[in-house]
Amino acid sequence: MKKTDNQVLVIFGASGDLTRRKLIPAVFNLYASGLLPECYAVLGVSRSEFSDEDYRAKVVFENEHLLSKDSATEENLKGFANLIFYQSIDTKDTGTYGQLKDRLGRVDENKATCSNYIFYLSTPPSLYETISEGLADADLNTEDAGWRKLIIEKPFGYDLDSAKKLNDKLLASFSEDQIYRIDHYLGKETVQNIFVTRFANTIFEPLWNRNYINRVEITAAESVGVEKRGGYYDGSGALRDMVQNHLMQLVAFVAMEPPVKADAESIRNEKLKVFQSLRPLDEKSIRKNIIRGQYIDSKIRGEEVAGYRKETGVDPESKTETYVALKFFIDNWRWKDVPFYIRTGKKLPTRVTELVIHFQPNHHHLFANDSALANAQNMLVIRIQPDEGILLKFDMKIPGAGFNTEQVNMDFMYNQLTDVYVPDAYERLILDCMQGDATLYSRGDALEAAWEFVNPILEAWENDPAIPVYGYPAGTWGPEHADDLIDGKNMIWRYPCSNLTDDGIYCEL
Repeated sequence: MKKTDNQVLVIFGASGDLTRRKLIPAVFNLYASGLLPECYAVLGVSRSEFSDEDYRAKVVFENEHLLSKDSATEENLKGFANLIFYQSIDTKDTGTYGQLKDRLGRVDENKATCSNYIFYLSTPPSLYETISEGLADADLNTEDAGWRKLIIEKPFGYDLDSAKKLNDKLLASFSEDQIYRIDHYLGKETVQNIFVTRFANTIFEPLWNRNYINRVEITAAESVGVEKRGGYYDGSGALRDMVQNHLMQLVAFVAMEPPVKADAESIRNEKLKVFQSLRPLDEKSIRKNIIRGQYIDSKIRGEEVAGYRKETGVDPESKTETYVALKFFIDNWRWKDVPFYIRTGKKLPTRVTELVIHFQPNHHHLFANDSALANAQNMLVIRIQPDEGILLKFDMKIPGAGFNTEQVNMDFMYNQLTDVYVPDAYERLILDCMQGDATLYSRGDALEAAWEFVNPILEAWENDPAIPVYGYPAGTWGPEHADDLIDGKNMIWRYPCSNLTDDGIYCEL
């Protein structure tokens, strides 16, 4: 375990939902696990007026997301609350950041945190530039007395131009090695295990190329709709909300070359190369290989479900996609002409995120009877959520006469590790930042490269009204047109269930 310096975590947007639901519970888990340094403090910052005691009550003693934990004993709650402070400022007014600097000075004196600060921007993206400028104006970006780090939540930009402008603005106040662009998907244990599965096992790495892999498939399904976020989502859509960040990061872990060392710079360099190798999308390929959809009225388990355009805050004539499926290629030696398939959507049959490696079918016909089965070739399934684990599917002989075969499962689930604590994604990522490890954070050049791939799709949808938005009934696996993306006889999407080892089409309906 790396040494953790004494420090202060400054949370902008301290009165918001993310802070109460994710950030404070994550830091509490670190406290209860004994992973915080000897001198540590949390300073909440927002416009709301709270005293230290009032804020401690809100985020600790009255926080149901924290109180439900087994470690939330009276002793732990009181000890943790003593680490939490609050400062009210107008974050839109850069002239008020001197007040923040003064308060941090007093916290330093009280807690001996050595002027080491992490600034976590749990705010709307419109404030990122203002906050970074305010911190710089107050000399809270300089590292003369201690180090400074800036954590940025997604979305990082709305398109390629806005992402570049935001990068430029942040780099005017902070250096690249001070900026941590967080993607909570990368904090999940099974995402990190993609790296280990590939490079620590000789049974997989020699096969991890175009000679043995038929296709790669990534699914990120949500059973919920837009809930109360209709106004935000209608300006975003599935491509911006999921593909450009979360799913492209999964692609990078699957497709990257082995780094020279298992450190942040080496790993992030290899991920950048993947994005730079993505085959550019032209107008023809966008129309052929990108499918967008929008959920419509349906009935799920006997209950009427309203379509997307009836959600609060959504334009009744909206063309925003709640589902998107892509087919694309990575033009390098390892992946030449291997198709990658991505799909994500809302109001699908179940909540699941997984990646599937489909190996090449056999080249002989000894067991030709099995060729009628869909996806009969070997598969490696890495489940991100829920029921996290790894599943290998291969053929075995059915007992009895002849050589009839049946596909069987060999699996491992993280819940089998009863004595091992699996940290929450935010818990892991905050600890990494505390220790100066940026491996699981996105770098600016890689984010821009991902936007360069996605941006032509957004432009085509905006400029060509003839590109259809297909409706799909809420509770189904999206538009049937997405099935046409997959090439090959008897090759279809894998239809996952919430249980990793259960297989079946529409199994949740």
